This record gives sequence, C-alpha cells and structure tokens, in this order.
Amino acid sequence: MQRIFDIIFALLALIILSPLLVPITFLLVMTGEGEVFYLQERIGKHRKIFKIYKFATMFKNSESVGTGTVTIKNDPRILPLGKFLRKSKINELPQLLNILFGDMSVIGPRPLTEQTFSAYTDQIKNTIAKVRPGLSGIGSIIFRGEEDILAGSNGSLAFYRITITPYKGALEVWFVENCTILNYFKAIIITIVVVIFPKSRIAWSMFDGLPVPPDELKNILNFVDIK
Repeated sequence: MQRIFDIIFALLALIILSPLLVPITFLLVMTGEGEVFYLQERIGKHRKIFKIYKFATMFKNSESVGTGTVTIKNDPRILPLGKFLRKSKINELPQLLNILFGDMSVIGPRPLTEQTFSAYTDQIKNTIAKVRPGLSGIGSIIFRGEEDILAGSNGSLAFYRITITPYKGALEVWFVENCTILNYFKAIIITIVVVIFPKSRIAWSMFDGLPVPPDELKNILNFVDIK
C-alpha cells in the first residue's frame, strides 16, 4: 500500500514542481561547476547500495576534505546557490526520482552513507535496513536543523558521534517499528509544516511514544514532554 502511495505522490510532485525544478537546473548550470545533480552512494533496503540524486550544492570532491560527509553551518564547501537550496530543502527534491525507481520511499529512515551507517550499532543497522529510506521521516523532521545543531557544538564530530548518532538511531528504529499508513501520512503533513515553520514543535504532539532526547539535545530540538 505504501509503495502505491509513493509512486502517486512522486509523480504528482514532479509534475507540480516542474516550474521550480527546471529554472533551478538552469541556474546550477550557470552558477555552479556545471553539475546539476550530485550522486552519492547510500545504503538502501536490505543494505543494497544505490545512487541518491540531489541538486549539487557543494564543490566537487567535497567529501574528501573538511568534515567529510557531515556538513556544518557555513560550510566553506557549499556553493552560493547551494546555501539556499539546502536551507529550503529543495536540494532533496531530485530524490523523487529515487522513489520512482524503487530505491526510496516518501517516508522512511534517512538514506545514509557508509560512514554514517557504520556509526550505528548492529541492532539499529538491522532494523532500519528492513525498509526503504525516505525523502523525509522522523529523523529528518526532528533533526531538520542539523547544521545549526552542529554549529552550537562548534562543529564537534565527537558530539555528533556520541550524542546525536545514538538518538538518531533510536528515532529511526521507533519509526520502523511503528510504520503504519497513519504515521506515513502524519509524517508527510508534519514535513510540510516544519519546512514552512522551522521552529514548530508539532512532531512531539503528533507522534505518541517518541524516544526522549538526551538532556544535551532537549532544548536544541525544541523538545516538548506531552505526558
């Protein structure tokens, strides 16, 4: 059932958003390094490797310098147009093609690189690999301002590894274990809300039983205890 909705939503979105996607494609050709799409290997369902599509927002070969596959606020590797595309999440829209190809779903765990996937425990890896990664999902919603979060920790990769990664994993496991059509549609609606209103706390009230973030993240994630 979810796969059917994925195909319908992806096709409709591509048609509706084409007046936006075409000009962006032209602008990237004119202002970037001649690259429109950025293709990167990600871990998919059953740990199958696939190429994810994004609009190019960073210099070529940026993964080999700086913080690797982790992007921080005001990252010097980001192209001029790329900052806007990343902030608005428009850079993620080419993943609609991945949804049509069957690599991804509209909603699911974040599509991870080998570097970020390997940071999880075996239990978390085995759980999130049961489903297709998503264009959005609970991890993407809760950590929508990840670059700002890292900026608050002075871009500390240790903070990312020790504090952020375990909680991200707990969120993704929760969603896989509570993956219903109702939560699927809730996640779509909440994604739209938080893109328009980034400070919204709606996710904490819409999803029952979300893992409580560690104390270091509660204020950063605008956590609300609804109990």
